[in-house]
Amino acid sequence: MTAIEHGAAAEPDPVDRSRTVAVVGAGTMGQGIAQVALAAGHPVLLFDAVEGRAAEAVAAVAARLDRLVEKGRTSAAERDAARARLRPVDDLSQLADAALVVEAVVERLSVKQELFTALEQVVAEDCLLATNTSSLSVTAVAGPLKRPGRLVGLHFFNPAPLLPLVEVVSGFATQEECAARAWATAAAWGKTPVHCADTPGFVVNRVARPFYAEAFALHEERAADPATIDAVLRECGGFPMGPFELTDLIGQDVNEAVTRSVWESFFHSPKFTPSLAQRRLVEAGLLGRKSGRGWYDHAPGAERPQPHTAPPADPPPYVVVHGADGLTAELLELIADAGISVRQPADPRAGDGLKPSDDLEPSGGLEPSDGPGLPDGLELPGGGRLAPVDGAFAGATGADVVRFDLALDYRTATRIALAPAAAAREGTLREAIGLFQALGKEVSVIDDAPGMIVARTVAMLIDVAADAVARGVATEGDVDTAMRLGVNHPLGPFEWDRRLPGTWAHDLLTELHGAVPTGRYAPGPALGRRTFDGVDGEGADA
Repeated sequence: MTAIEHGAAAEPDPVDRSRTVAVVGAGTMGQGIAQVALAAGHPVLLFDAVEGRAAEAVAAVAARLDRLVEKGRTSAAERDAARARLRPVDDLSQLADAALVVEAVVERLSVKQELFTALEQVVAEDCLLATNTSSLSVTAVAGPLKRPGRLVGLHFFNPAPLLPLVEVVSGFATQEECAARAWATAAAWGKTPVHCADTPGFVVNRVARPFYAEAFALHEERAADPATIDAVLRECGGFPMGPFELTDLIGQDVNEAVTRSVWESFFHSPKFTPSLAQRRLVEAGLLGRKSGRGWYDHAPGAERPQPHTAPPADPPPYVVVHGADGLTAELLELIADAGISVRQPADPRAGDGLKPSDDLEPSGGLEPSDGPGLPDGLELPGGGRLAPVDGAFAGATGADVVRFDLALDYRTATRIALAPAAAAREGTLREAIGLFQALGKEVSVIDDAPGMIVARTVAMLIDVAADAVARGVATEGDVDTAMRLGVNHPLGPFEWDRRLPGTWAHDLLTELHGAVPTGRYAPGPALGRRTFDGVDGEGADA
């Protein structure tokens, strides 16, 4: 049964607010889920196998409700009513009247199976059972149950009271009406639920892997340092945090464990290969903020390393356009607005409808720079070429070429990455740096890395997402929603794909696979079908 089939079904009523919701597991996530159910008006029971922990969790939730009153986000009367509906219990038998039980215990399959087997003997036949697992198979969790059809995944994101996304996961045996009821309940709680099938990593943890993996690979290849990669993905790609700072926040052990779990579940697919550098951090106990050091030093007073930023350079007085398709076309208006003349080889005063400066002169007798294998892009006054990233090494042509990375929006981006070919002259690089500085950008120069930073990451996100949709994991709309709300990406993978020209992602990965033929970057068949069947994503479920 696919996630798309769930989306087609009529949604039943959610669990009634007068019915009890039980949460098993009184840790941070369990407390958060309990708070969400309380806010929706349910009576809530908290149980934990460790004596006294459920009572401590109730006190912790009550303290958070007090803080909400202090901040003016809820009233004292609403807080008092919520606290009256929340109580701890010390035996599973006390959950008999629950209409929904959400499990948030340790991520061990045997523990979860034992818990649900015991719950099945306690709760009524119409009680919905839900696991908050983020990495285990919902199908396997339900395996020992007499009625596995009523168990569904309800994967909240931490902190549950704040983050809107909930992945509603259908195991192999999950009944469609149970998944639909769970979806309706999450929606009634003010969350944004997405349907997905039971697959390693579900939607977010599966599709997000390239965001971390490509950054770590670029670091291992010595293309750039962590601070520079983070800055480029933030300031050029539009991501709210870079992968190095984000995994330091999450915990290197947690992030690496999820990556390893997905990789092993997909039978060691090269698409999900873990990072050796991250493994070494975990082995060394450098887990990020919680240990005081990870990729960065988080000790009090420690200085944060700064990204590589090129020193000021003079802008070129003009550029000559050799092919204005794709990413280059997005820059032309910005270049003209900065007072830099935009010229065409055939007519020095034409500029694709742009108005060059009044003192524009012909190209000054420069020899044409076009030649075999020379990429389209912008010819600089010194004769070198500034070209958009394309997945190959900048030095593949042996020409005087500097590549520039993909940006979410070239107008609003505050940083750009440049990668010079080995044959690029120092003057060409300085002209390229000066050009982007004239557009108001900081410039980070990285080593010649195929696909660069943002482009390589985005193309892989699109490829992995296309594969997930083709396998019935979720709809395009749900994947985009999950990635925006679950990990705060600026665009979902299919939203990126629709904004990029033509067959951009497939072409870039094809070139990248040619440069790095490990199988990791080979465009998948789903991306191929999407590309060459002309799919544009219109009509995808929202």
